[in-house]
Amino acid sequence: MLDQIRYLTPIEALVALVDIAIVSYVLYRFFMLIRGTRAIQLLKGIVVLLIATTVSGWLQLYTIHWLLEKVQLALVVALPIVFQPELRRALEQIGRGGFFVRGLSALGREDVSRLIGELTRAAELMSRHRVGALMVVERETGLSEYTETGIKVDALVSAEFLYNVFVPNAPLHDGAVIIRGNRVLAAACFLPLSEAPDLSKDLGGRHRAAIGITELSDAVAVVISEETGSISLANDGKLIRNLDPKTLQEMLTALCEPKARALRPWWGRG
Repeated sequence: MLDQIRYLTPIEALVALVDIAIVSYVLYRFFMLIRGTRAIQLLKGIVVLLIATTVSGWLQLYTIHWLLEKVQLALVVALPIVFQPELRRALEQIGRGGFFVRGLSALGREDVSRLIGELTRAAELMSRHRVGALMVVERETGLSEYTETGIKVDALVSAEFLYNVFVPNAPLHDGAVIIRGNRVLAAACFLPLSEAPDLSKDLGGRHRAAIGITELSDAVAVVISEETGSISLANDGKLIRNLDPKTLQEMLTALCEPKARALRPWWGRG
């Protein structure tokens, strides 16, 4: 391969580099799409199967090698079925033009600051009136499978809108609101509950759902307790409780602003 590269003209080398860069970026976006979903565990299983097939061939374990080769042949047919939800979401995002840029990545700094301001104001308002709420902000990992469990909304994020969604006895107050970019995608969404054994026994369903969704994705979840009015923030499977609005805003800024998105804040380490 190195010998072939040596004989490439500058134009051919540039075309090859562009080709590699495009393929690399598409693969990167694909892995970001499935990160935090069950598909990533399946991919790990496939990698283990490929390694086991290669090793069994080296060790001349003919029966095991034959069986593993047949399993690989079956996977060719099974993979489109197994990855059907992820493939469908990817095609939907390509159709909407959202495969390469979506969520917070599509927003400028001013729009992200406005989003954080509205979330903080909504949390403060609901905390004051003890209105229970769960607001999830999508970052890189797609949450489409969870938006499909709720009611599609597609509304601009505002404190007043969020407050009215979670008012007791309102049609959409049960479940979570999922936010992509500066839009509320859906309300009354069902999220997976965390099954971590070390969680406090006094945590309710909203707090466990907030932790659960951040265990499976890189989303950020803001929770308002209906009983106490306390504000909590979940990120990376960890819950920070009893926040005041100013601290909440600082944390959301550190997690969501473009310059800080690649950095892991101190409260998410360990």
